[in-house]
Amino acid sequence: MNIVILSRNPALYSHRRMVEAGRNRGHRVEVINTLRCYMNITSARPEVRYQGRLLDDIDAVIPRIGASVTFYGLAVLRQFEMMGVYPLNESVAIGRSRDKLRALQILAREGIGLPVTGFANEPDDTDDLIRIAGGAPLIVKLVTGTHGEGVVLAETDQTAASVIDAFRNLNAHFLVQEFVREAKGQDLRCLVIGHEVVAAMGRRSARGDFRANLHRGGKAVAVEITEEERNTAVKAAETLGLNVAGVDVLRSNRGPLVLEVNSSPGLEGIERVTGIDIASQIIGFIEMNARPHATRTKGQG
Repeated sequence: MNIVILSRNPALYSHRRMVEAGRNRGHRVEVINTLRCYMNITSARPEVRYQGRLLDDIDAVIPRIGASVTFYGLAVLRQFEMMGVYPLNESVAIGRSRDKLRALQILAREGIGLPVTGFANEPDDTDDLIRIAGGAPLIVKLVTGTHGEGVVLAETDQTAASVIDAFRNLNAHFLVQEFVREAKGQDLRCLVIGHEVVAAMGRRSARGDFRANLHRGGKAVAVEITEEERNTAVKAAETLGLNVAGVDVLRSNRGPLVLEVNSSPGLEGIERVTGIDIASQIIGFIEMNARPHATRTKGQG
């Protein structure tokens, strides 16, 4: 098969590993810069071009679209879908996962465990919003942040109100979320492929921080997950329509709570901690499922 990885950084560990795994299994794999793709949008014969050549022989695309180029990246991916190219994750599913508010609403509709979360627009609602989330300490996070960016722990109600006001003054959309004390700065990253958790690791926040993201200095450790945690992760990925996802889960007194569902999960930490060849499993999933015009949403928004 001819497989392309949509990414602006071919040097990333995850992308190098998928290129290696694909080529080891006899496929042609190429990383192409998302922003260097351009499109001929026509009903007769939609095209994607890259550096002057027509990409008309692609069997599958692995979208690894950076958060800062989501709009353009999803447009490129939709164009591939219109051409009948198989996407590892579909554009609609990625769009859902990138909007934290929309993702939480969809997960809540399916009864998936979530931290108590509030969302409001007017400053008059701030006090009640803080009460909804259980009062301080609580988390204030940007709707579009990644890797723990735009996430603030407010230790007091006054601090929470100040952070909320600051985000509002920046015209930023944000969520107010309960702080799950019993998690103690730890969460689980469950790597879902298809309908299965193929690997899982625990993440511990760095000293002086509350965020367990590895990009923020968090430490990855091997961990055994429960059947309930496994089922929660799989259901969260399926609910958003993602074939491959990193599902972040908190352990709470009321069961597993989904923090976030990542459509482009990094492979470095989890492969090294677990020793599992996830990149080859991703390529294997494509081998089993890729066929022309198999996109469920046909490129629709």
